Amino acid sequence: MNGDYRSTNPPTAGVPTTPHLCASCDRCRARKTKCDGARPCGNCATKYMKKNKLTSIDGIDLSEFECIYSPAKRRGPVPGRLNLTRKATDSVDKAPVPNAVAGTPIESGIADVTLGDGFEGVHTVAEQQQQNIVNQIAAQQQQLLFLEKQISSSMEGLVCSSQMEFENGGQSSQPNATRQRLEPVQMSMPKFESREEYSHLLDANSIDGNVLRSYYNSSMNDLFYFPAIPTDVEFCENLPVPIPLKLLPNFDKAALQAARFSEIALGALVNNQTELALKLSNATVICLKDCVDEPIHANSRFDVARAYFLHALFRAYRGDLTRYFKYRRVCLTRMADLDGVENVETLFAAMSITDAWAYMLHNANANILPYIDDSIPPVVAHGNNSTLPSSIASDPNNQMWIQGAPPIFTNNKAPPKARSLDALACAMRSCCDQANQQFDGMARMMNQSAPGQPFEPSATSTAVMSNQNELCSRNMVLSAFTLLQLHEASSDTSNLNHAHHLIITMMDAFLEGGDDKEPGGFTDSQIQSLMSACNSVMEHPSLLFMAGPIYHMVTNVVVLLSHLINGMHVTRINEAGSDMEKLLWHEAVDAYVGMRKLVHMHRLKLPNKLRCHALPRPNFKAAPGEPYIELAETLLCSCKGCQGFVLMACSPCVAAERAMAACSNHNTAGPEFPDLHDPLMYDGDLMKLGKQFDLDDDELLKVLSKIISE
Repeated sequence: MNGDYRSTNPPTAGVPTTPHLCASCDRCRARKTKCDGARPCGNCATKYMKKNKLTSIDGIDLSEFECIYSPAKRRGPVPGRLNLTRKATDSVDKAPVPNAVAGTPIESGIADVTLGDGFEGVHTVAEQQQQNIVNQIAAQQQQLLFLEKQISSSMEGLVCSSQMEFENGGQSSQPNATRQRLEPVQMSMPKFESREEYSHLLDANSIDGNVLRSYYNSSMNDLFYFPAIPTDVEFCENLPVPIPLKLLPNFDKAALQAARFSEIALGALVNNQTELALKLSNATVICLKDCVDEPIHANSRFDVARAYFLHALFRAYRGDLTRYFKYRRVCLTRMADLDGVENVETLFAAMSITDAWAYMLHNANANILPYIDDSIPPVVAHGNNSTLPSSIASDPNNQMWIQGAPPIFTNNKAPPKARSLDALACAMRSCCDQANQQFDGMARMMNQSAPGQPFEPSATSTAVMSNQNELCSRNMVLSAFTLLQLHEASSDTSNLNHAHHLIITMMDAFLEGGDDKEPGGFTDSQIQSLMSACNSVMEHPSLLFMAGPIYHMVTNVVVLLSHLINGMHVTRINEAGSDMEKLLWHEAVDAYVGMRKLVHMHRLKLPNKLRCHALPRPNFKAAPGEPYIELAETLLCSCKGCQGFVLMACSPCVAAERAMAACSNHNTAGPEFPDLHDPLMYDGDLMKLGKQFDLDDDELLKVLSKIISE
């Protein structure tokens, strides 16, 4: 062919050609991160070394890295082959390209063409492809720079807006249009960093993950007794129709991950790893957002409800009680759909004991609770059966905290330990109501000219007064102890239920009547309960991190111990005590010193609004007539139920005055007494991290509000 297009060494029919691969591996393309094209690429190698705690990948087989390059998809004509051939042919003699050559890829990498004399521009296919790739990379880099500038400016605007809202008391200072424009980038880069970076902690073989889980199990879950979260394989096998692991939907996987992250986030908080706890909590939020819009399997609904509750508990321990009530309401909404689901009564009992804590902190005053109905509406009524989860969740009395007659305790079909925990929660609420009524009476006595409004009984007080023989505090504690014994007799002995026994012991000490003939006015059984509670806490300090009012109860045990020591001090000065009383004196003083140190260290880790009394030091050189422990120097808790333990030796007028002073000091404790021991107060990076993660929380709550309101 004279001057025509010709091809040399065409591909042989039937011989496979090498597929064209993507420039990035599958994992980098899925995460939209830059891939260096190596095998393995840098990102996959870094992930493998971090997961397996290695410093080098020398000698490791390539298949271990899961760095896969998929074949590239053909989209239209291949640049540099078909178009170039046609242009070259048209410029010579306008002759059509032979079908046999035009439809066949050229394996040699060179377009072997013979052009007319004087024609310039012979190019190789490899050079043309390389030039196209360089142009594409340059364009992508320009787009990335532009997007990074937009994201950076948007995030700065969001942080400034959030800070201005915080300073303005939650009121936005930006127009609505500006806020809507910034909303799409609120859930930006940190979400994948938190979840992907710490996903290895969820593995059952992760040492660090197991350490965090052990902190959670030895503190919160020792009281809750939640079942273990199933692995992905176990979840697939336990479905009504078992499925392979590779077919597990992403939203179900995200639901299980949310429950696991919520556990180890609390474990990190117990271990005083504040930054790690914040990141794990943010990973919980991200996983919950991934499964909020999808219809998850019925088998994972309990785990989703548990994740919302544990995340609410995390927010409460950070002092954010508003988000606690919001996430608690979301958990109630999920629990309304769990009729007949196993372990749902255990979750209700855990919520009940935690609500008793909030009940104490707010002095059973529903008027000072945050208003959340506009963001998370109340649960719609599901029926009249008071023992069904749907009825408990939709009860109007239970929308902010569980009150009234204990719903799980009255359900004879519920697990014994859950019934026992609910009975103790009811006893705590009843004691709190009695303390509030006494302080209100003392306040009216001080100001007889303006007695104020009469005391309005709460739903719990009304239920107790209607069923005095069954629901009084003392009988509830006895019933709780009986149910706990029933649980221990029917289960293994690996779980010793330290927290449960501690609560029962402390309630025995609180409800025991005094004896004027004994040293300090305490009975022998009451002294034994006080010393036993102190020994349990000193042996297991993690019990202070238990959910509910356990920390406050332990503090009040130490207060009662100080009253005992002051009473024995008078007897010791008068040399009227026996040898046994002298031994008890030394044991009591040693217990007070040790317990005061433990409680004080734990108190400094908490936000101001969650702190109980600041106990005074003992006066080892107290002269006759002086108290050994000057309780008048105690910085009182804002809870009236706790104040009564300190003020039990005062007259009603003095007690009322000190209670009002403590309430006033608590309301102004923010600017005067900052949380100097809280890392978020003086660590700038942690403060920014916390504010950034708060935006993710707010967006999740916004999505939940829309879904629940529909």
